[in-house]
Amino acid sequence: MLEGRDWAGVNSATLEVLSRLEGVAPNGLPKRYHDLLAFSDGGEGPLPIQPLYLCLDPATTVADAIESENNGQADLQGFLIFGSNGGGEYIAFDTRDVSPWPVVTIDMVAGGSSAKAIAPDFDAFLDQIGVEAASV
Repeated sequence: MLEGRDWAGVNSATLEVLSRLEGVAPNGLPKRYHDLLAFSDGGEGPLPIQPLYLCLDPATTVADAIESENNGQADLQGFLIFGSNGGGEYIAFDTRDVSPWPVVTIDMVAGGSSAKAIAPDFDAFLDQIGVEAASV
């Protein structure tokens, strides 16, 4: 799936874990997101767009957060967080509208009001994973 790209992957998610995620996630979870977790249940690599790096959360972590409603953070309702940049930004689906959901970054301190779209949908985002930013 990410062959030929700079991606530090891990083992694939089990069918049991993927089924659990599908069971708790909002309807419309992108197929290519599911496929990415089936390929690498977590992992990390560069992005040529802000926030410049993706640390992909394992499916169990995402399912746990959904079940706990983003760990009780009310300002994150409507966002399905699936990773971070390894620093101070979440990477999430904005599920407040109909799918396909845009992919957004959210400042971990400022919360949901800081959400900024970085891709119109997961397909466009996936095309960026593991691609280095062009040197200036």
